[in-house]
Amino acid sequence: MATVSKLLAAHGPNELPEAKAKSWWCIFGAQFASPLIYILLVAAIIAFAMGHRSDAMVILVVVLVNALIGAVQEGRAEQSMHALRKLSVLRVRVIRDGMEQSIEARELVPGDVMLLSAGDGVGADARLIEAAALECMEAALTGESLPVVKHTDALPEDTALGDRSNMVFAGTHVTTGRGRAVVTATGTHTEVGKIAQITTSAEEPPTPLEQRLEQFGHWLAGAALVLFAIVLGLGLMREMPFMQVFMVAISQMVSMVPEGLPVAMTIALAVGMQRMARQGVIVRRLAAVETLGSTSVICSDKTGTLTKNEMTVTTLVLPDQRRVSVTGTGYAPEGLLRCDGRDFTATDDAALRSLLEALVLCNDSQLVPPEVPDTRWRALGDPTEAALLTVAFKGCLDPEALRRNAPRRAEIPFDSTSKLMATQHGHGSTGRVVIKGAAERVLELCDPASFDRAAIDRIAESLASDALRVLAVAELSDAAIDEAAGFEPFRGRARFLGLVGQIDPPREEVRDAVAECIAAGVRPVMVTGDHKTTGLAIARSLGIARPDDIAVDGTELEAMPEQDLRAALSRISVFARVHPAQKLRIVEAFQSQGHVVAMTGDGVNDAPALATADVGVAMGITGTEVAKGAAKIIITDDNFATIVKAIEQGRLVYQNLKKVVLFLFATSLDEVIVLMLAMLLGYPLPLAAVQILWINIVTEGTVTVNLIMEHLEGDELQRPPIPKNEPLVTRPMLHRLLLMVSTSVIAIFGFFHWRLAAGVPFELVQTETFTLVAVCQWFNVLNCRSATHTVFTLDVLRNRWIVGGLLLANALQLLVIYTEPMNRLFKTVPIPLADFFLIGAVASVVLWVEETRKWFARRRS
Repeated sequence: MATVSKLLAAHGPNELPEAKAKSWWCIFGAQFASPLIYILLVAAIIAFAMGHRSDAMVILVVVLVNALIGAVQEGRAEQSMHALRKLSVLRVRVIRDGMEQSIEARELVPGDVMLLSAGDGVGADARLIEAAALECMEAALTGESLPVVKHTDALPEDTALGDRSNMVFAGTHVTTGRGRAVVTATGTHTEVGKIAQITTSAEEPPTPLEQRLEQFGHWLAGAALVLFAIVLGLGLMREMPFMQVFMVAISQMVSMVPEGLPVAMTIALAVGMQRMARQGVIVRRLAAVETLGSTSVICSDKTGTLTKNEMTVTTLVLPDQRRVSVTGTGYAPEGLLRCDGRDFTATDDAALRSLLEALVLCNDSQLVPPEVPDTRWRALGDPTEAALLTVAFKGCLDPEALRRNAPRRAEIPFDSTSKLMATQHGHGSTGRVVIKGAAERVLELCDPASFDRAAIDRIAESLASDALRVLAVAELSDAAIDEAAGFEPFRGRARFLGLVGQIDPPREEVRDAVAECIAAGVRPVMVTGDHKTTGLAIARSLGIARPDDIAVDGTELEAMPEQDLRAALSRISVFARVHPAQKLRIVEAFQSQGHVVAMTGDGVNDAPALATADVGVAMGITGTEVAKGAAKIIITDDNFATIVKAIEQGRLVYQNLKKVVLFLFATSLDEVIVLMLAMLLGYPLPLAAVQILWINIVTEGTVTVNLIMEHLEGDELQRPPIPKNEPLVTRPMLHRLLLMVSTSVIAIFGFFHWRLAAGVPFELVQTETFTLVAVCQWFNVLNCRSATHTVFTLDVLRNRWIVGGLLLANALQLLVIYTEPMNRLFKTVPIPLADFFLIGAVASVVLWVEETRKWFARRRS
């Protein structure tokens, strides 16, 4: 380890250069790059030129405060995104101190020996020292669209990059086979690192919702210009002073542009990603956050996602149809083999010994004993293969000794299409060939005279109906593997050794998660490599399959015309024995019916389906780096329940953003309507231009984004999925908006008219109206927290950002009213204390009307 530390210090971490983070001052400066700010700055210059220095100062102060608020919020979002990027890191397997270890790729140093297998990402440039049917996809580096066959032969030093087939390169991935390679270059010294020094990574494109918000903003900007012209025209018709009308028109135009929306969008996505990360969901694509809320179908793998991924062999079937039961659970080699009521070991029966030896030899996994007391044995490698090692230990075999005495000479790695794996053992050009895989595929290769095929088929079907995963094992003596010919030379020649029945128990929490899914209008569908009888049994036990639902296997799916598949989708709850290309077809079939599909995957060949799905979900534990690269989200615990939590959080992000949209519109429209009424009816202006600016920039700015921080209301999973192309302002939202704006306008304009009629001095009336508008906005923040839940049952203190924003807004409002310099700038006068209670009572009408609407809404639902 001391050598590793020295090499790490000498060569630096194995990382590519990242784009330089923006400084706070750059973020602050960027806040001024907005058409809205340009308009305000032009207004300030005009005001200054016409001698209205106090108005110009107010505008500049407001612009500065807006920039500060925006910079703080954007800075928080940048920090959140940076922290989240650090969560998704490549891990590699290496040999250090003679032992296999799993480390982060950034810790690789020259001289490390990497272990490579199908699906692994390559963490550094390395020279191959061992390659078994090894192929790598190098399109990202060389542009070669097909996997490159690798070997260990020496090549000339000046060989072109695309032809260096005895090397593997950082940024590529293994598609098939396995190998070992010695690291030769890390970090910026790798081939991809040299490219990365020239350019930084591209920015992620805007999400569909961000694009819709931008278009919406452009439409509002156009409406704001029309409003500016109307206000200016009305003022000039009433022969009001030009500067007063101009400033009011500018202020009203500013009120129409929801300048808080882009920042709210950024914060919403960043907060959503942070909350998901705390629940074990790493978001790789921003678009996934908004799409999760619309998900209507989850196509989930069974093993490890719906189940514990802790395989246990419970039954062995020998060629003469004897059944051997296996006790013990998990990977601990503790348990017994029993047959005909007595304990049974490999020394007692030659047929059992042959089967157990085959399970050890055709196997790439290892068992790792507990490193500290009170911890469990764990699998290093495929869980299915680790369970086979465990049963060999229980049968009194020594796997390490067996592997030493029968070294592996050749292999055909497991392939998801063939569903078979074969290894050759011995010391010569021919030897013992062991085959294992899906029962129906292995049995096709066996000599039919060596066993009763019909009886074994019935037993395999019986085991599968008990929710067991069934493998078959066979062997050939004095045979050789020809990788090019594959399994065809073995057809009809192999000797059947037995069946292995394994169970992967369902996760305890999945049944509840499935029920939540269905209640939320999201349909779970199982997509598994297991036998369809096994899959359907587990699907029914979890509530995924209804009594009349069916399972379809890969062969049946292949023969099914597209129109028949789409017609039957509503009844198919399990797709079994499907290969990766069929997963893609399943996704597209659901999408053709308008569904938003989440698809889980962990293998190399799952990448096309993950990329095509609306939300590709990769497994963090068992998933290959290729699958993670194609997915939009990664779940760190490989748990179906975590996907359901992610959907819940996706819905929360979207509903919180809509709360902000509702609030901004409600608070903008009421000011515009009050002002227009006053101008049309011949009243003096209820608000000064600088007061309108203060409300729209400062008062709104202190509470708008805080709505994004709202927590779950508790019924997100009782609502239907969000329609894919739902408009930002829906019909129910529009009804709420009209009610909230009407109530505010009646309260504000009615108060203004009443106070003027009572003979109250105009400066005090204007200050009180200014404060009333602000207090109405504070009540509307509380209204917008939920469309149905009363504010009195929602824990206001739970959202400390709302509480902090309201306290800050109150403090700033008091500052504007009760300090003499601010009185001059904002044309305010101190309000008598008794009037404050009056203003609060009038403003609270906004709350009581919305609470009444919510009460009726709850009664209807």
